[in-house]
Amino acid sequence: MQIGILNGIYTNGESDIRTSLPVNLVPVPKDSGISNGYLRPADGITQFATGIDSDRGGINWNGTMYRVQGTKLISVAEDGTVTTCGDVGAGGLVTMDYSFDLLGIESGGNLFYWDGAALTQNTDPDLGVVVDVVWIDGYFCTTDGTSLVVTELNDPYAVNPLKYGSSEIDPDPVVGVMKVRNELQAINRYTIEAFNNIGGDYFPFQRIDGAQIQKGALSRHTCCLFVDAIAFMGSGFNEATAIYVGANGTASKISTSEIDQILLTYTEAQLAESVLETRVDRSHQHLFIHLPDRTLVYDASGSVALGEPVWFVLTTSVDGYSQYRARSLVWAYNRWNVGDPQSSAIGYLDHSQGAHWGETVYWLFGTKILYNEASGAIFHELELVTLTGRMAVGTAPRVATSYSLDGETWSVERDIGAGVSGGRTKRLVWFRNGSMITTRIQRFRGDSTSRLSFARLEARLEPLAA
Repeated sequence: MQIGILNGIYTNGESDIRTSLPVNLVPVPKDSGISNGYLRPADGITQFATGIDSDRGGINWNGTMYRVQGTKLISVAEDGTVTTCGDVGAGGLVTMDYSFDLLGIESGGNLFYWDGAALTQNTDPDLGVVVDVVWIDGYFCTTDGTSLVVTELNDPYAVNPLKYGSSEIDPDPVVGVMKVRNELQAINRYTIEAFNNIGGDYFPFQRIDGAQIQKGALSRHTCCLFVDAIAFMGSGFNEATAIYVGANGTASKISTSEIDQILLTYTEAQLAESVLETRVDRSHQHLFIHLPDRTLVYDASGSVALGEPVWFVLTTSVDGYSQYRARSLVWAYNRWNVGDPQSSAIGYLDHSQGAHWGETVYWLFGTKILYNEASGAIFHELELVTLTGRMAVGTAPRVATSYSLDGETWSVERDIGAGVSGGRTKRLVWFRNGSMITTRIQRFRGDSTSRLSFARLEARLEPLAA
């Protein structure tokens, strides 16, 4: 009997049947002849440089990676050499975008420029408080939460208050600005409004009628560009928070019931501090939703291939959930570079190992409910069809399984050896696995030393008469 493993099921005290998402394992659509998909280990995080403080954001400009750590703008070379460019002040996460000759940095409500040699600040009093910044059609466009502000075409340090624009489809505050298909997008709390460049003597962008989206984002960092559209965490007026992808005047909800229920465990203030970012890599189109104690990841291409939403969880923990410590992904030097929100470490996502900053993390996945037409069954044998033998030399990891008859309480774990490096014919088999009355859910746990990929779960059962 084959049992699905790409996502599982559990229950809670409110009598809900919930989806159990894989933890630190990536679902991969692949018709291998064994199954139509498998779970592979999530990438580890390997340090290659040490900065000066915790990470606040990064960008690739002219082939060099720049990051803001603490109060400093730094450049990070491929070999890990860190050079301090200047001081951008304290604050939370930064926003960065670039023109042909300037890198713009929003930090602490101010706007700074880096030209490759010197760091300067735009001190024009008409600029106001800078909540977000984007470069579009020769302008650095910012918002103070109320107006849309553009710099002069021939002088990025000058702002004319007669050229202020506004997003007036709804009286909600502007939380950010974005550029999509060279159209300016005003990201508001309950709406998203699109503008195109028409020039003129005043505000150069005109609202595109019919392109408005009747939902908005919680904050400037809860939206990002994703598959040529705007992915955002937010809602319409008087709606619960969810995850959407918006384009052409419509917003499509991509968060499932399980994701919505997870979001409901946080306050709106906590969710507004979350961060969305993307990673397109190895045929995956991943959207990362960095929550306070975990990161939810949606795979757009995987969802299309499997015909159902594909979500999984990343966390830097040996048990339960804690903050995923890879932020501000920057593609540079032929790798995905990341910062650490908890230290000055600078690293990259490493497909060859699974540890996070040298620390072992766990993985976990479960199965769907096994149901034998209201009859019981004896579980003589369980076998995980697995790619073994890929772990590091000298390690001897173990894999544990437990089961639940009600989806809420679990049996004692039983673990077996996962083999050693080079032992690629090793089979992961559990014998004498008890029985079920009518239903049963199986769960498997291990850690990042195992480096196992799982294609399917096979069970040999003996049905019992009703």
